[in-house]
Amino acid sequence: MEFGTAGIRGPVTEIGPELALAVGRAAGVDAREAEEPLVLGRDGRTTGGSLAAAVTAGATSAGADVRRAGQLPTPGLAYASRGRRGVMLTASHNPPGDNGIKLFVDGEEYDRSAERRIEDRVADGTDPAPWDEYGNVERVSPLPAYREAVTRYASRDGATPDLSVAVDCGNGMSALATPQVLRELGADVVALSADIDGHFRARESKPTPETLADLQRFVADGPADLGIGQDGDADRVVFVDADGEVVHEDTVLAILAEHYVGVSDAADPVVVTTPNASSRVDERVRAAGGRVERVRLGALHEGIGAATGTVVFAGEPWKHVHPAFGGWIDGITSAAVVTRLVAAEGLETLRAPVTERPYRKVSVPCADQRKPTAMSQLAEVLPDAVPEATVDTEHGIRLELPDSSWVLVRPSGTEPYLRLYAESESVDRLVADVREYIERAAE
Repeated sequence: MEFGTAGIRGPVTEIGPELALAVGRAAGVDAREAEEPLVLGRDGRTTGGSLAAAVTAGATSAGADVRRAGQLPTPGLAYASRGRRGVMLTASHNPPGDNGIKLFVDGEEYDRSAERRIEDRVADGTDPAPWDEYGNVERVSPLPAYREAVTRYASRDGATPDLSVAVDCGNGMSALATPQVLRELGADVVALSADIDGHFRARESKPTPETLADLQRFVADGPADLGIGQDGDADRVVFVDADGEVVHEDTVLAILAEHYVGVSDAADPVVVTTPNASSRVDERVRAAGGRVERVRLGALHEGIGAATGTVVFAGEPWKHVHPAFGGWIDGITSAAVVTRLVAAEGLETLRAPVTERPYRKVSVPCADQRKPTAMSQLAEVLPDAVPEATVDTEHGIRLELPDSSWVLVRPSGTEPYLRLYAESESVDRLVADVREYIERAAE
């Protein structure tokens, strides 16, 4: 068992009650040693109840007190984990036959060292506490407090949205929070697929231009000013404009990044993002008087902790952290903040300063065992192939050209591919030029 970039995740044949029991006991040791309760939540997947029972058994047998929060969005569980430990059972945007386990402490995902500690305990086995030191179980309901906190945060500038919004909940956890928060903010909300269904019968859990086709048609054909689509646990968010077109994820990043830098009074406002984020983010952050620091994919919380200035916003495509509110990825808060901004300024006004160049993402087959050698070769040849580019090899190989075009090559952490990302006015030519080198290195 190993943690990936978003906790432990996979088919329930692998992420089953046996593993949940072991992880629950390992996490329960942390909670017992810290003298903190462990709050436990889950999404709507059909296997969630069994996993929750197993985690509860494991954690209480380790001597930890467990607070059962039931079904709620992952951001709601993160909020509830402030000042204590937290476990969220979710596979996020994965298919319904998958499930997963995410661990939190004081509102933030476990860092890599804490994950390794849990991995070692699971591998070695953890003895239960003596029978008279088992923990207690209590039911809690943190969701109303979380919704109220998001509403208060999003309306802190006093703006009240006068906006019609369609929210595609995709049978997921956003149905319990996003429509309610937006209505409290004053928006006229229509909620689509807002019944919790662990089979995700309305659409695939991952919100993409393909899976959000019904939302796009609904917005284009109706009175809605804005569409919002979310995944199964509501940490991701996608926005659709009034014409029914998906707003590019990097444009959303740029809008939020520029907003947070612009309203900050910090001497050195920093936006943390990932290597695959567009240079349009850097452009808007610089225009607002801030700067960008990058961190590996799936490690925004680590980037926030390591930043040298004041982090005012952190995000990667589809996923955002609002540090002034909390240190977790929160698609519900993003939905609320963007709705308020759109109501106050209009989406087209917000998008106008953002330069949206053509963007491509390509996957080149490469065996897992070949990836280190291929990346090493590419680190040598790509800078010579694009001599006018600035090169950054900290998180893959990123080449930035003087005209703000850029290329990123990185190994996939989950599949036998090298990923190629590119953004340029002549993106097809740029992709073709770089892909030739990648294919040779991957052979």
